[in-house]
Amino acid sequence: MEPFVAGHPGRHVEVVLDTARAAGLEADFGPFGTVLTGSSVALLAVLPDLVGAALAAGASRVSVQLSEHHGRVSSEGE
Repeated sequence: MEPFVAGHPGRHVEVVLDTARAAGLEADFGPFGTVLTGSSVALLAVLPDLVGAALAAGASRVSVQLSEHHGRVSSEGE
């Protein structure tokens, strides 16, 4: 997600983490992206809310990559 400021994730990142965790997803926040992990049903159901929340909170760009591993889906975003 952008804008990115090292050490200060910003509200647009915080709302995504909060929304993901409220949906029961695991959230791993890092300097090069955030990985959300959970069932494909849970992740795909909340994905529009995550993107919408980020944009509403000031994100200028949201990139998403989905990967499936043994029935669990990971969303790696920047």
